[in-house]
Amino acid sequence: MNIQVLEGILIPFAGTSLGAVCVFAMKQNLKENVQKGLIGFAAGVMVAASIWSLILPAIEQCSYLGRMAFLPAVIGFWLGILFLLLLDTMTPHLHLGSKKAEGLSSHLSRSSMLVLAVTIHNIPEGIAVGVVYAGWLHHQPGITIAAALSLSLGIAIQNFPEGAIISMPLCSEGIAKKKSFILGILSGIVEPVAALATIAISSILVPALPYLLCFAAGAMLYVVVEELIPETAGRKHHSNVGVLLFAIGFSVMMTLDVALS
Repeated sequence: MNIQVLEGILIPFAGTSLGAVCVFAMKQNLKENVQKGLIGFAAGVMVAASIWSLILPAIEQCSYLGRMAFLPAVIGFWLGILFLLLLDTMTPHLHLGSKKAEGLSSHLSRSSMLVLAVTIHNIPEGIAVGVVYAGWLHHQPGITIAAALSLSLGIAIQNFPEGAIISMPLCSEGIAKKKSFILGILSGIVEPVAALATIAISSILVPALPYLLCFAAGAMLYVVVEELIPETAGRKHHSNVGVLLFAIGFSVMMTLDVALS
């Protein structure tokens, strides 16, 4: 495999792993406003990545359709939404701060379901990275190696607080720091796996790459609206910190994509 592609798909996983390391420096629980800010930042990065790195390149690739260039983007977008809806409905998982599990009933431990909740929204991030690198490998218009790298860096930046958000609360619930660190890493390992799988099948799906780009965008935006934004709104106390960090995350990802393209 191209070394640039391998490095690119491992960058987001490195971000998650570095964030999980924070559990070893933990002296107290993460404050609610800190969690809101970190989640808001992650949401901002994901929204910007969905637009600049996925939807706009997909529409550009379909410019030959004229006024109907939006159609593959809309179809792919809805397929991504429905895929995450199915995954969210079928997979037993538990969101931070929630006492009631979602998905099918199971006998999984609380820690396992917390990890599964993060794993679910790491899947579309992995697909997004994989499909962008696949687009570059197949010389698709609107996708450069710089654009692919900017997406990897952007997701890695938002994965850093994400790794901390999963490992530190696990530790605060009585799980050993080492195990919390490992669980934090495991929640992110699905990203390079999903990216590699996407690249592996891309050679037979080249005509469908615009659909796949928007599939990843729809899946990521489902996560943002269904999980991240409600988390930033507040559980006990209202705060605007999540909104402000959302704007910062959006700005960072937008800057990366435009500056590195």
